Amino acid sequence: MSNDQYPAFTPAPDDVVWDLPGQGPQRVSLLVLPHAGGNAHAYAEWRQYLPDDVRLLIGQYPGRGARFAEELPRGIADLAGPVAAALPAGATEDLVVLGHSMGSLVAFEVVRILQAAGRTPRALVASACRAPFLANPCAVYPQLLDDDELVAAIKERGGTDDGILDEPELREIIIPSIRADFAIDDVYRCEESEARVDCPVTVIGGDADPVAPAASLGRWAQITDHAFTSYVLPGGHFYFQQQLPEFFAVLASAVSGHATATAPAAA
Repeated sequence: MSNDQYPAFTPAPDDVVWDLPGQGPQRVSLLVLPHAGGNAHAYAEWRQYLPDDVRLLIGQYPGRGARFAEELPRGIADLAGPVAAALPAGATEDLVVLGHSMGSLVAFEVVRILQAAGRTPRALVASACRAPFLANPCAVYPQLLDDDELVAAIKERGGTDDGILDEPELREIIIPSIRADFAIDDVYRCEESEARVDCPVTVIGGDADPVAPAASLGRWAQITDHAFTSYVLPGGHFYFQQQLPEFFAVLASAVSGHATATAPAAA
C-alpha cells in the first residue's frame, strides 16, 4: 500500500489519540496501537509502569470509545491515517511507535506515514505479530462466523475479558468493531519491496503464541537497515499480561534506544 492512498484526515485529536503524560519534562513519547478488537482503555494502565519522562499516547480506533458513532474501519488506512494525523504537537520529535498483534501492522503504517512526511520516529516496536509482508497465517474470517463462533475464536486467542464477551448487551456493542478489525487483519499484506522503515525495529513475542510463532518473528529484520532486536518471553499471544515487569523491562530498553542485543528465547 502506498502512502498516497491515505486520505486527508481532520479528526478530533483527543478522541483519536489519548495523551497520558508523566510528571515533569517528557524525554520521549510512546505511541501504542491496540490489537484487533482492542481500544485505548485496555492500554491506559501502562501509564503506571512507564517512567515519568515517557509520554504515553494511545490510539483509539473508529467504532469504540468516543469514536463509537464513527463509521467502522474498512482498511488499514482507516486505522493508521487518523492516528498519524492526530498526534499532539511535538510528539513526533522523539517518538517510539508500538503495536500489539494487528496493532503492530497499524504501527508499521503509522511509521510509514510519518516517514513520508519527513518525521521518521525513533523506533518501531512490534509485539506478537507477523512481519507486514507476510500473509496472515492465522486468519479468523469473521464474515463466515456467527457471533457465538466469533467469540469462541477470540477466546481461543486469549487476552480478552471473557466477562465482556459473555454479557449480551456489551457484546452487542463491541462485536461490530471486532468483526471490522479482524477482516482488516485477515487480508492485510504490504508488498515486500515497499515494506521498509528508516528506523530501528524491535520485535517481542511469546514462546507459546500460536498466532505469531516465535520462530517467525525474525522476519521483521527484513524491513530495516537499522538495528534489529528480538525478544521472546514466556507466554501466548498476550504474553505480557502475566509478566508486566519483564515486558516493561524489555520495552524500556527499546524506548531508551539501548536495545542492541537479541535476548535468548525463554526456556
